[in-house]
Amino acid sequence: MTDIFVERLNGLSVAERMVEIVERKGLGHPDSVCDAIMEQVSLALSREYMNRFGVILHHNIDKGLLVAGEVERKFGGGRVVEPMRLIFGDRATFKLNDAVIPVNDIAIDTAKQWFKDNLRFVDPDKHVRYQVEIRPASAELQDIFSRGDRVFAANDTSAAVGYAPFTDTETVVLESEIYLNSREFKEQFPETGEDIKIMGYRRGKELTLTIAIPFLDRYIENESAYFEKKRSVSTAIEDFVMSKCSNFDKVDVFVNTLDKEGRGLGGMYLSVLGTSAEDADSGEVGRGNRVNGIIALNRPSAAEAAAGKNAVSHVGKIYNILTHRMAHTIYESVDGIKEIYVWLASQIGSPVSEPVLASAQVLLEHRASASSISKKIKEIIERELSEMDAFCKELLQGKYPVC
Repeated sequence: MTDIFVERLNGLSVAERMVEIVERKGLGHPDSVCDAIMEQVSLALSREYMNRFGVILHHNIDKGLLVAGEVERKFGGGRVVEPMRLIFGDRATFKLNDAVIPVNDIAIDTAKQWFKDNLRFVDPDKHVRYQVEIRPASAELQDIFSRGDRVFAANDTSAAVGYAPFTDTETVVLESEIYLNSREFKEQFPETGEDIKIMGYRRGKELTLTIAIPFLDRYIENESAYFEKKRSVSTAIEDFVMSKCSNFDKVDVFVNTLDKEGRGLGGMYLSVLGTSAEDADSGEVGRGNRVNGIIALNRPSAAEAAAGKNAVSHVGKIYNILTHRMAHTIYESVDGIKEIYVWLASQIGSPVSEPVLASAQVLLEHRASASSISKKIKEIIERELSEMDAFCKELLQGKYPVC
């Protein structure tokens, strides 16, 4: 039985502090691409293991690198000179008894499908090269999966933290990127790429959003056309942001601030494929958004990358996602809470349903009863831990995004 500690915090919530900084790396950002693909590879391997053996076998595909390629931009449409290179890393089970699992083929096929489904202008056969460096797992970690336990033992000593609720700044940053990469927006502005990055800065009740969004060179005839399209896109962005920002006194939105008229191709954010991985920026698993979709600098966060880790024994994924779910469940279910943080820590070899530490730190509304709230918090955490098997099954179904 895990001891659960509830601690009352004093002071200001993040939303009440003078300064707040929140970042969101969009769908086509190289780091987001790595996280998303490696997560899909883990899920695909899990399905293969379940279909063939009736059990998840050991794997962690949480090391990956997207190496930038080289392009030649040109008004009306440039070309790819050197393809991107996607490197898959870490460990998996390649063989059980006499049965061989085609891990490399699964990894590559999954990546190609993700590119087809998410990046409109990336041809996964022409624009990407694939390098699989996944290796067999260690015997001791593989053994975790053959012990017959309903809930697996943790395969790492790790810790995670989740929080609730989102601040207005966090919500605006997240929803703005989702909107800019939505089907609706792309139909209206097909010239915009998927590699969108948003940085939100709040000073008191004033919010500033700095947004980077590439424009596909195939839609741009000349420099004046670029800046005309940019003005139209900027207006649409501002309209959406303002519809979400009723709680701010002032909102400023800046788009592609490196641009400079009169500099030709060097003064515009143009792209051939819609992602900076085409030639400007490489990507890596774990450098993108946290499991709740943002990078909130005012919040504590876990050191583990959740993407690509297996969903039944790796607490670097399980606890990362579960702590956020616990925090939101508690916040929505228990009156009197202004802000809450939930912490879980594991010990390798112990059941994932029995963390060595479970803790909640809570900032209460004025006059809220600490003792009654503490009791309710413990009950929710105990219930969530007791349902660990069902939660892991939801992770295997991809119910919770990790980036």
